[in-house]
Amino acid sequence: MRSMSTTGISTAAQAVTTLDEQTASATDSSERPLTTADRCDVCDAQAYVRVVMLTGELFFCAHHARRHGEKLREVALLFQDETASLLTGE
Repeated sequence: MRSMSTTGISTAAQAVTTLDEQTASATDSSERPLTTADRCDVCDAQAYVRVVMLTGELFFCAHHARRHGEKLREVALLFQDETASLLTGE
């Protein structure tokens, strides 16, 4: 049986720490309302959906969120959907 070197353990621990930090930073920033400055990453219309993933965040208009929503929900840490504001006018 081969033992893991101290460097290997240290590297693995750093990778876990980095992953935890990314998850924490992604979820820390998840509680903010979308504004008119947030634009769809596909067509540049106003974004009503924000998807937070380990690698960053994506913004979508209602149309593109409906089109890609099922797959996005599978990989998202957070799926922030504010499309209901289209009906209420808020």
